[in-house]
Amino acid sequence: MKIRHAMLVLATLLLAACASQPKPLQGDFAQITPHDANSVDRTGALVRWGGRIVQVEPQPNRTCFEMISTRLNVYGRPYWATDDVGGRFIACRDGFYDPALFQTNREVTFTGRIDGYENRRIGEYDYRFPRVAADVIYLWPIQERVDVITRPAPWPWWGYW
Repeated sequence: MKIRHAMLVLATLLLAACASQPKPLQGDFAQITPHDANSVDRTGALVRWGGRIVQVEPQPNRTCFEMISTRLNVYGRPYWATDDVGGRFIACRDGFYDPALFQTNREVTFTGRIDGYENRRIGEYDYRFPRVAADVIYLWPIQERVDVITRPAPWPWWGYW
């Protein structure tokens, strides 16, 4: 009986190890949202934030992403649980990231340190964005939604014949 119990525990641990985040997104990060970072200065905090792209800004030596933050699932992928989002943030990384690939509404997860804040306007509203110096930019594949429609087997009394 003890062997069965040990085997069950081992199998559970092995399955749990399979359901993990992609390697670049693993680590220990501060449990704060961009909204929280706006309330209290958190410069230097190591974060893993994700969401949907609002705008991509290629600059001479780096690319910056304006993001709307959402929650992350257990794999680190952004998801919309409700309309309650975690605020907005800007993530920048050296190099060129093509806006044709990093299109509006694509899901991206970033890891890095908060290196400051930027004041920008959203329409007529002044907004303070936490800025992340990104170490990792993880662009998630597009998930296609498929609606499956099934029909019951034809019955003779449905006028099939």
